[in-house]
Amino acid sequence: MSSKLHIKKGDTVYVNAGEDKGHTGRVLQVLVQERRAIVEGVNMVSKSTKPNAKNPQGGIIKKEASIHISNLNLVDPKSGKPTRIGRRKSSEGATVRYSKKSGEEIK
Repeated sequence: MSSKLHIKKGDTVYVNAGEDKGHTGRVLQVLVQERRAIVEGVNMVSKSTKPNAKNPQGGIIKKEASIHISNLNLVDPKSGKPTRIGRRKSSEGATVRYSKKSGEEIK
């Protein structure tokens, strides 16, 4: 049903559309079924919380909401600019992701 996604947890991504266009951040979580990702410091929403042990005061907290992966581009490890990615076989036979801009392998 779902094809491979171009981003993984821990990747640094650039937001190319929406309210946070131009921001970069690290991927904290990838929601594969929904084709969405949660990116550090991007798409912040206010959430009301009841008082609990962790937050005895309760109130409004800011947290990241998910963003659709079509609005994200991987950041090229060489130039630091947004790039598309491709996949190819490495010399060991494993499939690796690489930057279309620089040809650099993405770890």
